[in-house]
Amino acid sequence: MTATTVPAPSLPPAARRARRRSAALGLLAWMVGIAFCLPVLWMVLTSLHSEADAATNPPSLDASLTLDGYREFFGTTGGASPWPSLINSVSASVFSTILVLLLAFPAAYALSIRRVRKWTDVLFFFLSTKMLPVVAGLLPVYLFAKNTGVLDNIWLLVILYTSMNLPIAVWMMQSFLADVPVSIIEAAQMDGARLPTVLARVVAPVAGPGIAATALICFIFSWNEMLFARVLTGVTAQTAPVFLTGFVTSQGLFLAQLCAASVVISLPVLAAGFAAQDKLVQGLSLGAVK
Repeated sequence: MTATTVPAPSLPPAARRARRRSAALGLLAWMVGIAFCLPVLWMVLTSLHSEADAATNPPSLDASLTLDGYREFFGTTGGASPWPSLINSVSASVFSTILVLLLAFPAAYALSIRRVRKWTDVLFFFLSTKMLPVVAGLLPVYLFAKNTGVLDNIWLLVILYTSMNLPIAVWMMQSFLADVPVSIIEAAQMDGARLPTVLARVVAPVAGPGIAATALICFIFSWNEMLFARVLTGVTAQTAPVFLTGFVTSQGLFLAQLCAASVVISLPVLAAGFAAQDKLVQGLSLGAVK
């Protein structure tokens, strides 16, 4: 007897169209992702070229690779050391992010779970503070810092970054904490837990992904801020983005060194995002599906 093969059932037209649409969307997503990554890859490649090869137009893809740009950035050839600026950026970003979380967490709790009166007006007030252009507040802040003697002070940047990121953090955490079940909070209170215990041991673990996403966003905003750091700091409290502008001089643009510095300064943010990518995705998707 010969075995007969049964032909596989053909998909209905609607399923075939859905599969083709899914494949097309997947291909489009890959193309968009590659398009976003190309400038970063080009920056890394340029950082590995010499200044002469980096300045050619059109750029040379087969030029020899070298680490001279990174040596110049780290000051091994006699230039300024970037470590003080990097330490200042880390200090300002980390301390301001911690302060933002400590202040935004109880505020978001009061605006989402134990809502205060006119909580929508409070949220709108927080949002309205971001409507003022940053440059409009630059002169008053500079005059205040000058008269109080806190120019070129890293703690001034910590306070400024905290105040700048606090409205965004409250808005984000308010939406995250709104999805926390009230029943588990009431159960903890019935067991005698006070408010600090409820916040630390009940609400925080449940809203952990949202807190991580908020912390990462605040860290990135603090790390990338340059306007206030450029005006309010000099040498002692200079941050990494301000140090980066030193490679653009009146003598010309040192493109390879600038790309090498950009790669190094971008690494902490990329490392933080990669380490917290699962929490970031969970946090940003909280409340998306009901």
